[in-house]
Amino acid sequence: MQAPGAGSASVVSLVLLWLLGLPWTWSAAAALGVYVGGGGWRFLRIVCKTARRDLFGLFVLIRVRLELRRHQRARHTIPRIFQVVARQQPDRVALVDAGSDVCWTFAQLDAYSNAVANLFCQLGFTSAVAEVSGQLGKSLLKFCSGEVGPEGILPDTQLLDPLLKEASTAPLAQPPDKGMDDRLFYIYTSGTTGLPKAAIVVHSRYYRIAAFSHHAYSMQVTDVLYDCLPLYHSAGNIMGVGQCLIYGLTVVLRKKFSASRFWDDCVKYNCTVVQYIGEICRYLLKQPVREAEGRHRVRLALGNGLRPAIWEEFTERFGVRQIGEFYGATECNCGIANMDGKVGSCGFNSRILPHVYPIRLVKVNEDTMELLRDAQGLCIPCQAGEPGLLVGQINQQDPLRRFDGYISESATSKKIAHSVFRKGDSAYLSGDVLVMDELGYMYFRDRGGDTFRWRGENVSTTEVESVLSRLLGQTDVAVYGVAVPGVEGKAGMAAIADPHGQLSPDALYQELQKVLAPYARPIFLRLLPQVDTTGTFKIQKTRLQHEGFDPRQTSDRLFFLDLKQGHYLPLDQGVYTRICSGAFAL
Repeated sequence: MQAPGAGSASVVSLVLLWLLGLPWTWSAAAALGVYVGGGGWRFLRIVCKTARRDLFGLFVLIRVRLELRRHQRARHTIPRIFQVVARQQPDRVALVDAGSDVCWTFAQLDAYSNAVANLFCQLGFTSAVAEVSGQLGKSLLKFCSGEVGPEGILPDTQLLDPLLKEASTAPLAQPPDKGMDDRLFYIYTSGTTGLPKAAIVVHSRYYRIAAFSHHAYSMQVTDVLYDCLPLYHSAGNIMGVGQCLIYGLTVVLRKKFSASRFWDDCVKYNCTVVQYIGEICRYLLKQPVREAEGRHRVRLALGNGLRPAIWEEFTERFGVRQIGEFYGATECNCGIANMDGKVGSCGFNSRILPHVYPIRLVKVNEDTMELLRDAQGLCIPCQAGEPGLLVGQINQQDPLRRFDGYISESATSKKIAHSVFRKGDSAYLSGDVLVMDELGYMYFRDRGGDTFRWRGENVSTTEVESVLSRLLGQTDVAVYGVAVPGVEGKAGMAAIADPHGQLSPDALYQELQKVLAPYARPIFLRLLPQVDTTGTFKIQKTRLQHEGFDPRQTSDRLFFLDLKQGHYLPLDQGVYTRICSGAFAL
């Protein structure tokens, strides 16, 4: 960072020399000398290293903003935008079902969606659902689409396909008050650290998410995107299928991720872009080498959650030229993206033009995640290398900065803080801790609540999970802190998938001593058949944290690290009692 006063001192010296009548070249050289001597060379270095990246990011930002502004003025909606795309290329393949090889052209998809809309309007669903959204009960009509199994359908369910054949395929008339700020649908958060919440997705948010990924990674209409993610989350639904609906790309859908079929599908359907999330990349690396992984045409892997420890291994083994790692959430207004392939980074914020995209890392209490404030009551920005909470300034008039929140007003209010950037403003609290380097690259550190304090040190669950998983051949691992009676902080516990009962705790400890600091080594181990994950392949820890290290809560094998003996002991009820009474030193 530039030394304080270097810039102003150089300007003053420039003016003084000019007043003395010296040539402007002398004045400029002297001013540059003062600037560099005062530490300004660091800023010049930052400019040289990041100008190209930042200019491209600015180009993407402006392009998305202009597109959104055009659609807002025309009062377009996502369905209307799709209908224009469908009319432009009716015979092009829009969606492919990788499970059945069924292809839908844009014309077919448009006609089918129109039929569904007209049928449901005829049945009175648009107004009915809005009226009783929170009280749907036995009177709810149920429909079944597709092939019916030998068991038939339930008595209170109707076959949808025959009804659709009689429905109109003409575009549905759009109500005059609808537009890009209207609600499109709700998406439930994954609930990795608590209960899922229904996040509000308006048309402009859908467009923004799809548009940023499209332009940030230079996608073209000729690209074929492989999407094996759940469509009830924004990554698969918006970032994936959104490329089809808004920009006319062909999207290949597989109902369920299959590590063994992944690259075969990519070869079969000539995919050029693939999506990943959570642990998908690690699952692919666990697979034996296949011939198809060297014949595909994939140039871009787009997603979030690729661990830095396997980043280069993934790109080298599978020959994927670009990793489009990003940070974001369905409801957030501070999404960032890695546009230039910086290994390990989930995005950046410009050091040259930081106010163009008003996001910031701010200091928090590491134990409570409470915002720390200065004497003026404002949040304290983090310096390069300091971990902090990512926040985004809210402006409800700006589609790129608005925060629509959740159905629950109380859940919405918990994600908003005031007087963050300046007095009286509002900002979205991501709940996630990131760290930014001197060049503005950001790196995910931990989700809020995933860092715990032990022996006076902060333990990153993400880091320990990455180390354990790598040592165990990319095995599923969940790391979390558990409270021990009478002991300050939380002790580390690792739940490890060991379906065949082959893991040796002592052998693992020998390896851990080589790669983890003493305070980061798990005190407790839990070996279980499998580690629970959400529908988006994120490790689910809530139940594990609640059960702790009490052997009465589970039939899984538990172990305790006896520091005096230097190895893990089986943790039974007797050992548990001694730990709780303080007889064992932790």
